Amino acid sequence: MNNRIILILTNNIGGLHSFRKEVVKAICDAGYNVFISTPDNNAMADYFREIGCEIIVTEFDRRGVNPVADFKLMLTYRKLISRLKPVAVLTYTIKPNIYGGMAARLCRVPRLANVTGLGDAVENGGWMQKLTISLYKMGLGKARRIFFQNESNRNFGIRMGIADDSSILLPGSGVNLLHHTYQEYPAEEGRIRFLYIGRLLKDKGAEELFEAAKAIKAKYPQTEFQIVGNVEGDYQKQLDELVADGIVRFLGPQADVRPFIGAVECTIMPSYHEGMSNVNLESAANGRPVITTNVPGCRETIDDGKTGFLIEAKNSQSLINAIERFIALPYGQKALMGREGRKKVEREFDRQIVVDEYLNEIKKL
Repeated sequence: MNNRIILILTNNIGGLHSFRKEVVKAICDAGYNVFISTPDNNAMADYFREIGCEIIVTEFDRRGVNPVADFKLMLTYRKLISRLKPVAVLTYTIKPNIYGGMAARLCRVPRLANVTGLGDAVENGGWMQKLTISLYKMGLGKARRIFFQNESNRNFGIRMGIADDSSILLPGSGVNLLHHTYQEYPAEEGRIRFLYIGRLLKDKGAEELFEAAKAIKAKYPQTEFQIVGNVEGDYQKQLDELVADGIVRFLGPQADVRPFIGAVECTIMPSYHEGMSNVNLESAANGRPVITTNVPGCRETIDDGKTGFLIEAKNSQSLINAIERFIALPYGQKALMGREGRKKVEREFDRQIVVDEYLNEIKKL
């Protein structure tokens, strides 16, 4: 093995850039030669090239379930690991964790795996859950270190035999507090703006978001609902109708969400499950209250009643009630929630915590 090579396997260069570039740069700065295997080759890949990484484009279906294609992916990873002979393989997201983990195990190369979320197959139960757990066991078995992003996922992993007590709980991906700085709360203008950031998917709470927007807009015409992100699933027609009726403003995907967070009074994340909600953490870091679900990966990001409100997942009325509760707060209380959210992120979710954990594990190799 070459003790100066680190191989990173990911299914999305965008996620690596948005939430883990500080970890990658710290590894480069520590004198390692970093290779990144990803399906993407774009401007974000160019960023990693500029800091000294080598990009290896590895195409695969991120979400598809095709045993033949997934087996080929494992063989591709195995060939790559055999050629590079890295001192360690770092894996993020489900398929790299599973099939990259299998490949690294076959090549007897230490693995540092980050479970950013268990995925729909595990969360939704049934035979797919059993299959995915079996695959996780093969991919993560005998890993040098497994990082989890919330306590519930870690406990589940230990209970199912995916991980053991040596696994480490990280504060999600953390937040770059120098990039996401506190923004002064908007001046009181008689209107209240709510922002959703993310893909429009069922499991992200798109249906509850739409129902709440319709109900609140009818009762409180001065409110505004904004959406930043991509449309996925079958929501385009419904979204178009809501936009045409003036119920929501669709702003599309945005490379930098900070101006949009800074322009609103509150953000909403009605997700059914998360590893750790980066949207919530970034919103709080920018000084905005958050309304989010009482599920693992979301509940940890706020202090209920102090930095935002927790709601029941899959429950439109619970979301409507929380929004009305927020609207009724005095202006000063809304602004205070935002300031308290910033303090919480500073205390508990500084990305430097994550950087230090990775460097510590790599130094032990």
